[in-house]
Amino acid sequence: MARLVLLRHGRSTWNVKNLFTGWVDVPLAREGVKDALNVAKKLKDYSFDIVFTSQLIRAHETLLHACSGFSNGKTVVFEHGGKWEAHAPRDDEIPVHLSEAINERFYGKLQGLNKKEMKEKYGEEQVHLWRRSFTVRPPGGENLADTAKRTLKFFQSRILPRLKKGENVLVVAHGNSLRSIVMELDGLNEEQVQALEIPFDRFIEYEYAKGAFSNKRII
Repeated sequence: MARLVLLRHGRSTWNVKNLFTGWVDVPLAREGVKDALNVAKKLKDYSFDIVFTSQLIRAHETLLHACSGFSNGKTVVFEHGGKWEAHAPRDDEIPVHLSEAINERFYGKLQGLNKKEMKEKYGEEQVHLWRRSFTVRPPGGENLADTAKRTLKFFQSRILPRLKKGENVLVVAHGNSLRSIVMELDGLNEEQVQALEIPFDRFIEYEYAKGAFSNKRII
């Protein structure tokens, strides 16, 4: 049996300011550091063979805080590939692989704008569709279907093979890229995924065996 853990980054500086973030590379806020440290307490007795994360700093910071106190003494090592590659991970190291395929949804022209102000300008229903709809795209941005297409392709090609090998996998990513994965694993329809919330300070865990995911827990 293998274990899959999905972790959303902690609250960023733009989350706290209620701004559309998307691919803008903002760091964690003080509140987000607390989120990640709370997760670290819950993850301390876990053992992972590999970590996948996006290319955005808020996910990296969350990963570093959340993985800072494993009871087995293991630490993470970021694998950049090419000329960056220095060594094969040692027994006390967990390799971290980065990919923009699991970046947050790209919000286009909304990035950097205040969500409350956008509701006042365009109406709450329209902003809700921009944020939550599976098919409606924000101006110049991605809908969830677009995000799911790239995220699930990466999941099938890079993450699932490691689970099939019996490895324990941690994925540290974003609300919408993780919603895409959960939608697939839980068999949610387009209406159900609109109501799906991925928490900041908890993680989602699945067991994987014989080609099936089971025993989902939110911890």
